[in-house]
Amino acid sequence: MAYPSRSPQLRKDPVTARWVIFSPARAKRPSDFKSKSPTNPNPNPNQECPFCIGHEHECAPEIFRLPPENPDWNIRVIQNLYPALSREIPDRVIAQNADSNPGRVSLGEVVDGVGFHDVVIESPVHSVHLSDLLPREIGDVILSYKKRIEQISSYNSIKYVQVFKNHGASAGASMSHSHSQMLALPVVPPTVSARLDCMKVHFHQTGKCAICEIQGEDLLIDVSTHFKSIAPFAASFPFEIWIIPRDHSPHFHEIDAEKATDLGGLLKLMLKKLSMQLNDPPFNFMIQTSPLKVNASELSYSHWFIQIVPQLSGVGGFEIGTGCYINPVFPEDAAKVLREVDVFI
Repeated sequence: MAYPSRSPQLRKDPVTARWVIFSPARAKRPSDFKSKSPTNPNPNPNQECPFCIGHEHECAPEIFRLPPENPDWNIRVIQNLYPALSREIPDRVIAQNADSNPGRVSLGEVVDGVGFHDVVIESPVHSVHLSDLLPREIGDVILSYKKRIEQISSYNSIKYVQVFKNHGASAGASMSHSHSQMLALPVVPPTVSARLDCMKVHFHQTGKCAICEIQGEDLLIDVSTHFKSIAPFAASFPFEIWIIPRDHSPHFHEIDAEKATDLGGLLKLMLKKLSMQLNDPPFNFMIQTSPLKVNASELSYSHWFIQIVPQLSGVGGFEIGTGCYINPVFPEDAAKVLREVDVFI
């Protein structure tokens, strides 16, 4: 496959306001990108762990399972055995100064570290990964996220729920058994606030949602009935993918069963394409949604999406120091490569 010669370019993400440097001279051809450390090069089909069926007693307390109260479960949602936050949730969380002594300059704001840190076990079988499941089964995983968020939303002190999956040790996974995590926070994270602020500015300037406006056949990877997958215009990472609801939707947990199954099929397709093209890379995916409580005006410009980031290159001092990223693959080229990967699901 021939790729045109490109000069370096800076692009500003219209959703996050982040600047990204595209520098193709730092890389080989987009189609030659491969993970140097595949997630599981020598799988053991007989391996078992605390997340496997029959080992439930080795885990932290269960929150719910699907099907309910069935020993032959398909999905379990449990507390994290090593939670980042305390589950002792007050009705309200009050911010305080880090140093409340009179006459001293405050060091910053402090909030009690309370919230929920849960684990979603996506399959009872150790060797089965999320992308191995049927679209309907992935849809059930998605609906388990929805159910847990709805439970958490009854706590007034919880402001935001981050759903994420780390696949592979270098992507942050401490267990190889397929699972994802949910962290419910008493604050709105700064990247979420920055994204919403950026989308608010775009809406006030154009009267349109920045994500609804994302167009361009050259960035499109695939489309389903209710969703589309794209390489974002200013992708921070090579082969980054966004899966976006085609209809305007501020909150992920508003998804219904039909759309969850549809999303499950497109998510499976994207994970299969990444695995085939990039040699089963470690990856992270995050559900980027709105805070639990937003006012009516914010609903007009907030729009949730899934962000998938294969771990192909590290983050260095420049990225940490500036907040800008260097991506050696133009998203148009990444989208073209992924469109041409044949996957049958």
